[in-house]
Amino acid sequence: MCINEDVTDQNTTNDANPVGVEKALSLYIHFPWCIQKCPYCDFNSHAVKTDIPENKYIEALLIDLQQDIQAFGITRPIQSIFLGGGTPSLFSPEALDHLLNKISQHLIIQAEAEITLEANPGTFESQKFAEFRATGINRLSIGIQSFNDEHLKSLGRVHSAKEAIRASEIAHYAGFDNFNLDLMFGLPGGTSKESSKDIATAIDLEPRHISLYQLTLEPNTFFYRYPPKLPSDDQIFTTQKNCQSLLHDQGYYQYEISAFAKDGFLCQHNLNYWQFGDYIGIGAGAHGKITLNQPNKIVRTSKAKHPESFLKGIKNDKGFHFIPITELPLEFMMNQLRLRKGFDLEHYLIMTGLPLTSLEPALSELIDQGLIIEKQQQYRCSEQGWNYLDDILERFIPK
Repeated sequence: MCINEDVTDQNTTNDANPVGVEKALSLYIHFPWCIQKCPYCDFNSHAVKTDIPENKYIEALLIDLQQDIQAFGITRPIQSIFLGGGTPSLFSPEALDHLLNKISQHLIIQAEAEITLEANPGTFESQKFAEFRATGINRLSIGIQSFNDEHLKSLGRVHSAKEAIRASEIAHYAGFDNFNLDLMFGLPGGTSKESSKDIATAIDLEPRHISLYQLTLEPNTFFYRYPPKLPSDDQIFTTQKNCQSLLHDQGYYQYEISAFAKDGFLCQHNLNYWQFGDYIGIGAGAHGKITLNQPNKIVRTSKAKHPESFLKGIKNDKGFHFIPITELPLEFMMNQLRLRKGFDLEHYLIMTGLPLTSLEPALSELIDQGLIIEKQQQYRCSEQGWNYLDDILERFIPK
């Protein structure tokens, strides 16, 4: 597949500024290796069986980036970088430093850019994370999931509760004044009291950001094939509300369905996703979204999923496609309605190139039903609507 030729045929090889407003641009970098595969995980991650081909993978990432820049004529500055996985903290600080330095030679990275590294508590070492901070990485996202050893064992995590607490302490010591802790609720055998204790423990560790996810049984996972017994829907709902209340009381603002932050510490990278912004995706199985020289000419990209295929330079036969205009309303709403503030009419026009009428009649019906609230052309889910977001989004599926 030759991306450049295919896109050229569409007369859209220009990363120009649609409708006069420069869209934010982020960079996602995928690292596909983990210490072991968790039974609930549906991400593109593979248990380490031999030494990670660190240098070879870094060079493959840079080639991947150069190809995207050339194919789509990318010139916009990068506002955020997210190193995700998998477990990118398995890589050495030297390798990541080399990667970031090379990226800065190909793209303009804003001076204030948020650069996040996902990390597993089982990989934390004081010196190593101080070196990560010295590379320019200024934010961590630590996959805790729980501070309960029994729950960690049932989730297949390789760290203990003690190691999870130690990881947060190391993050502070290494100079990360901005880090996120990932937590889960609705766990096998879990109770609302245990989840509340997890939240309290996390708050005591003083992260700037906490992500709180309900455990879901995703296809192509061990838990999906062999489902564990989970709490009832009523128990899960009660747990969720209790945890949200605890976070609110301690000054964590819920700005997105699963995201809570102290003032000034919203995750800029994820915000760009949720605001239907553009992002380059490089690495095995990575996805990207690039708006070309018209607001409704939007390309989705995807890369070869298996690490070996990616390292060999094998291209995904369906490596990019244009999002049909008929699907843009759903794609936009699927992201924006996750945010507490929702969206405004002008932003919808800028990001999709479509008029508000393209959301009708579903939008008016949802307003009449009290599931969406409109005020001065700002649209957001009501509290009830947020609890039924999947049902709301079904209204925007193209007929």
